[in-house]
This record gives sequence, C-alpha cells and structure tokens, in this order.
Amino acid sequence: MKSLKLVCLLLLLVCVTPLRANFILLPMDEVSQKNHLKAYGITYWCLDKQYKASWLLNYRGGSFLLPDAPEIRKECQIRNVSFEILSDSEANQILDEISSPSQNMETVVLEKAPKVAVYTPKGKQPWDDAVTMVLTYAEIPFTPIYDEEVLSDQLILYDWLHLHHEDFSGQYGKFFGAYRNAPWYIEQKKEAEALAKKLGYSKVSEEKLAVAKKIRDFVIGGGFMFAMCSATDSFDIALSAEGVDICEPMFDGDESEANYQSKIDYSNTFAFKDFVLERRPERYEFSDIDMTEKRRIQFEKDYFTLMEFSAKWDVIPSMLCQNHTQLVKGFMGQTTSFERELIKSNVLVLGENQINEEARYIHGQKGKGFFTFYGGHDPEDYRHQVGDEPTVLDLHPNSPGFRLILNNVLFPAARKKKQKT
Repeated sequence: MKSLKLVCLLLLLVCVTPLRANFILLPMDEVSQKNHLKAYGITYWCLDKQYKASWLLNYRGGSFLLPDAPEIRKECQIRNVSFEILSDSEANQILDEISSPSQNMETVVLEKAPKVAVYTPKGKQPWDDAVTMVLTYAEIPFTPIYDEEVLSDQLILYDWLHLHHEDFSGQYGKFFGAYRNAPWYIEQKKEAEALAKKLGYSKVSEEKLAVAKKIRDFVIGGGFMFAMCSATDSFDIALSAEGVDICEPMFDGDESEANYQSKIDYSNTFAFKDFVLERRPERYEFSDIDMTEKRRIQFEKDYFTLMEFSAKWDVIPSMLCQNHTQLVKGFMGQTTSFERELIKSNVLVLGENQINEEARYIHGQKGKGFFTFYGGHDPEDYRHQVGDEPTVLDLHPNSPGFRLILNNVLFPAARKKKQKT
C-alpha cells in the first residue's frame, strides 16, 4: 500500500512540475527588448563560449534563439538584456512558423564568434568612431590595428574589419580649408608623414594606397569589410587613382597630375563608378559621390528606409537589415550618403532616402568576401563636429542606426547560404 502511494505521489509530481526550459529567446522587437545593442553582445558571448545560436530573421525584429543555461541567464540579467524562457515545444512552434513558405522569415544558424579588427590610429578617442563605441558598449571584443599591422599581413588573423573616419587618398581628410592652422591637424599630418617614411614610402598617399590594396586583398580572399563616413568613398577613390597623383602641394609637396580625372580607373573600385574628384583643397569633400552638400532635407524629416528582402531567398541583405523599425533616423558625416547614379549595378542598396534620391546603406561582394558601406558618422549624433562630446549609448540602448552596425558584426558568424537573386 505504501509503495502504491509513493508511485502515485511521483506521478503527481511529474504532472505538476513544469517542463524543463530548453531555450532562451532574446526578443528584438520594439516593445519587448530593453537593450537591443547589448543583446548582440550576449549572442556574441554565447558563440565565443561555444554555445549554439540561431538568428530568427524577421521574427520579432530579428530575435536570437539561444540554448538555456544558467550562465546565459545570468549574463542577460547582468547586462540588462530582456529574455524569454521557452520549452522545447514552444521553440519548435516558432521554428515551424518561421519555416512556413507563407512567412517572410528564416532561421540562420550562427556558427562562430568572428574575430574583429578596427582600423584606427593609436591614441584615437573611442567617440571618434561609432563602431568602436558600440562594440565597447555591447561588450564585443575587438583589436585595434593600423597601417603597420595591415602592411605586415596581419589581416589574415581576423574575419571582420572596420574602417571609419579615414582618408585613404592621402589628403588628410580634406581638413585643410578649415583646420590647416589647428595644432591637432598639424600634428596628425606630421605623424602620418613620419609613419609613411618609417614604412618605406616617400608620400602618405602612396602608403595609404598600399594599405587600401592590402584591405582589398583581404576582402577578395574572403574577409568582411565594414566602412562608415569618409572611409567609404576615400577607399574607392584611392584604388581608382592607383599610379595617378591627385594630391595638391599642401598635401604631398608637389603638383598633382594635369588632367588626372581622365586617368581614374573605375574598374578598380568596390562600389562606385563615374565619380568626379574635387580638386579644390579648401573644400571639405573628396568627390561628387557624397550627398552632404546636395541635401535639402529638414532635420525633422531626415529618415531613411530599410529595404525589404525575401528572408528565404535573399538571406544576406535580410540579415543586414534586421531591425525593430524600417525607418531609421538620418545622421550626417563627412560622407553622409551616396549618389544613387554613381553606385555600380552589382551593389545592393539596403537603405535609402527617396526624398533626396540618396543611398545611405549599401552592400556588395568582392571576390570571396563582402563589404558594407554605411554613410554618416554617428547614428545618434546628427551633425557631429570636431571636439563634440561623445555619444552616451546608455541613453540610446535601442538605437536602430547602431543596430545596423551590429548586424554586420554578426554577419560573418552565419552559416552561409547561396543568395538566389
């Protein structure tokens, strides 16, 4: 009789005990997630710890599905990231919904934590670079590298490389007009010339071209390059001007080549074609690629729209556009946006402002690798100026503009599927 009661008690306990949770969902919709940016950091942390993870494209803003483990729950609580506990059956229901042909959703398996490098000069302040800021805030580890590391072939150690407010054309950011007498400009020019000489180059423009070519080879070989602000157009300009002196005397000590525009080779570029270089050294502009001075948009109406792709067929652009909104606040930079007519036909426009007919966010493939160009300097600082206070990301934990950066950081972690369109 006692044994029968014991069996009944055990059966009762089994019936009333809740099913063991098997998964953690990091929701990425607008309402449920307290800190979108740090959610990427949690996902990266899990991959780095050898946990399996999945990216649920277009499901609740591009949510992440992780295994349930006490240390993952604890990490979410520490970083103030919202999460939901799912049973095995609940997770399967979600995955079944996503796999339905009627749903514009897809499950992407994330395989490994990519090794991240940020191209930045030593001593640069973190707020000078939006990617450095958001990687630090999301607690995603990265390694700062610069010309010496690139030219000594250390890019092979990394999966993902970021370029930001950089000038690969050797014109010192075209700051000459406004800042030629500023101590910081004089010092940066002096340091750049000294580094070029140390590395065996007679001109900064020659040394920066060598760096750009190494980065080009990194991408062609299978690397992922993400660039913002002036690194986008100055990179392509440097490649297109190989063997052509486009620098005026105040930049490199001698005259530029006569009629150098006719010698530009657009076949060498990643994204842009048919652009016209800006010859005047006093103008804060490299070419007509950038739309900054052509913009006629009021601050209140300055938004760009993310394009909608088929998650099942166009997996890569869908990953890069994951967000909790399709409308993203615009923001300025030395290179704010790109002239649509000057973008090569094989490059995808991921985000655009139709009012101004400008592209803000573009992506393409080069060889075995990929590149993404994102116009503007800081997604939460509309018109960033030299010397401005840094953006405090604790005030912007759900920033759609910064989310686009982090989409690109996780992109190399995905198990690739062949793009079908």
